[in-house]
Amino acid sequence: MPTLHDPARHEPLVERPWDERRAHEAIAWIVRETEAAYRPTSYWPVHPKDLDPGEDPSAPSTSLYFGAVGVVWALRYLRAVGACRATLADGIDLDRLRDDNRAWLRSQGSDDFGAYLMGDLPIEMMAFADGPTAARADAVAWLIDGQIAHPARELMWGSPGALLAASFLHERTGDARWADRVRRIAAQLRSELSWSEAHGCHYWIQDLYGQRCSYLDGVHGFVATALGLIRVRHLLDDRHWAFWQDCIAQTVRRSASCDGALVNWRPELIVAAGRQPKWLMQFCHGAPGFVICLAGFPGDELDALLLGAGQAIWAAGPLAKGANLCHGTAGNAYAFLVLHERTGDPLWLRRARAFAMHAIDQAEAEARRYGQLRHSLWTGDPGLAIFLWDCLRARAQFPTLDVFFADERAR
Repeated sequence: MPTLHDPARHEPLVERPWDERRAHEAIAWIVRETEAAYRPTSYWPVHPKDLDPGEDPSAPSTSLYFGAVGVVWALRYLRAVGACRATLADGIDLDRLRDDNRAWLRSQGSDDFGAYLMGDLPIEMMAFADGPTAARADAVAWLIDGQIAHPARELMWGSPGALLAASFLHERTGDARWADRVRRIAAQLRSELSWSEAHGCHYWIQDLYGQRCSYLDGVHGFVATALGLIRVRHLLDDRHWAFWQDCIAQTVRRSASCDGALVNWRPELIVAAGRQPKWLMQFCHGAPGFVICLAGFPGDELDALLLGAGQAIWAAGPLAKGANLCHGTAGNAYAFLVLHERTGDPLWLRRARAFAMHAIDQAEAEARRYGQLRHSLWTGDPGLAIFLWDCLRARAQFPTLDVFFADERAR
């Protein structure tokens, strides 16, 4: 059995004692530098690591995933939870940001305005929170409806992201229109399931960027969609949730790879003949995403796998790519916070905080190297700041997956 991670993608943990003061200082530094870097006409400078070859570094980056929408959301969230006193985001015009994001999408050849991580949906949700008018609700509903039959079937594009959005809106408002959309999306997703005789489980085919994939992971794949279904199980009748509970558990079990007590998942369920699967250990592909997305799965039938995944994440060590959430040290360490909440074992909180201290070092080293912070929620420093805050309060609320409306106002 091959190792369940690629050692070249990881680095040894620099062990140092947990330091609350250093965590607070790192959050303050990230917020201060982020506010200082804002430019009204272009939002935030794009980091070299967030540029594809040939892309214009001066063009505004706007998405929730790695652009201005995510930074605005992060600043608003950090202030709402008491982690900082940032006020810059209050002055940013969300309607203009929506228009700029649409211009960016069109420049990419896309009109998927309802996409959760890449489109207008989170912008309209923030605007609805600021002023919950009927017109704003209708705008959000229109965006969600446009994603229900989308062939991507993943968080960045398609119905899984729309399902999350509808669940957050229902939690906030109690409005039946959002529960109705939750049920419609769940029914659509069930109708689109495929069955693998070879693996004895269900999966989804994602039509993504011109390719058909069988991804399993926490952004593009099966377990990311499972996250939304788990969140909305109280809105489904018992018969439908029983199906989903069995479906999710079976696929997670049947696709797991074990090496002794360690557990990981390959990126795709179906590996093309003659190819060896990549063994990645990061949120977007691998065990960290599984632990985080399955945090709310009821019962204990998957607990042995989730604990084995946690052990594998710890054994692999911090990611060499940096401190970020999607494919960095902070994202991996969120799995430890999940396991701490799920089990009550303080070992997992200690491990999360050990990774946090390492991630601060990584972020500071990258800032010195590039002369700027990485202004992005999922791939940069604002996401790290939120993770540090969760380490301070010993909670696991992965941004925009576990929480969206930061003030937590109930209906």
